Amino acid sequence: MRIRLDLAYDGTSFSGWARQPGLRTVEDTLATGLGTVLRMEPPGLTVGGRTDAGVHARGSVCHLDLDEPVWAAVPGRSDRSPGEALVTRLAGVLPDDVVVRSAVAVDGDFDARFSALRRRYTYRLLDRPHLLDPLRRRDTVVVRRALDVDAMHRAGGTLLGLQDFAAYCRARAGASTIRTLLEFSWERGDDGVLVGTVVADAFCHSMVRALVGSVVPVGHGARGTGWPREVLAGGMRDPGVRVMPAHGLCLEEIVYPASPVDQVDRARESRALRTSTHPEGG
Repeated sequence: MRIRLDLAYDGTSFSGWARQPGLRTVEDTLATGLGTVLRMEPPGLTVGGRTDAGVHARGSVCHLDLDEPVWAAVPGRSDRSPGEALVTRLAGVLPDDVVVRSAVAVDGDFDARFSALRRRYTYRLLDRPHLLDPLRRRDTVVVRRALDVDAMHRAGGTLLGLQDFAAYCRARAGASTIRTLLEFSWERGDDGVLVGTVVADAFCHSMVRALVGSVVPVGHGARGTGWPREVLAGGMRDPGVRVMPAHGLCLEEIVYPASPVDQVDRARESRALRTSTHPEGG
């Protein structure tokens, strides 16, 4: 059986999603918890958005495969469904910086990575340090110079569409850098925090933080609104683009087709377009 897990985590103390020897990662922590609850070896997990060290997630999704008797045995003697029981039991073994929100059996062709239609990230910036909420210091990046949010918003809009984002991706052998950027918008909230929203069909390695880094100089007035587009057209990393700190970034949502048939079609299409072994993330 294929099981979908929806989860959230505070990335502060994690070395990213993916298992790495000797490091604390979300994947290893979750798999170990699942192994404890299910009384089996930690299962393999496929995630819809692989995050880097320090990046947070409110709307991550992963899947795993289980034998049907294992799934059926999760509730034990309770009258809860296997999914409800798994969520409750995981809450008892996982650390408080990882929360599994739901667990449901899905069609066997659902793929947390390849069935996804789009991913949505947010990035929090504050240019008024005296307004920083100490309770949000782990997910808000403070800069010391004033930012023009309207200029940043206009600059982000120049990057939309199907593009080769090689200039904004960390190079990986054999990995495609062609993506469709659906939204890159900025607004300032009542608390003074600038929130950037970035939506795409998928992201390559470090892409979101590099995109943010391209519009910050525009916000400072050091570059014109057309500069991020010029960097994109150059096709290679520009030293003027700073990859922004990880802790301002959060994976908010992964969207999938509603029907299993459409999920299969989407997975087939995604595999044809992207042959990278690195899952789509920010």
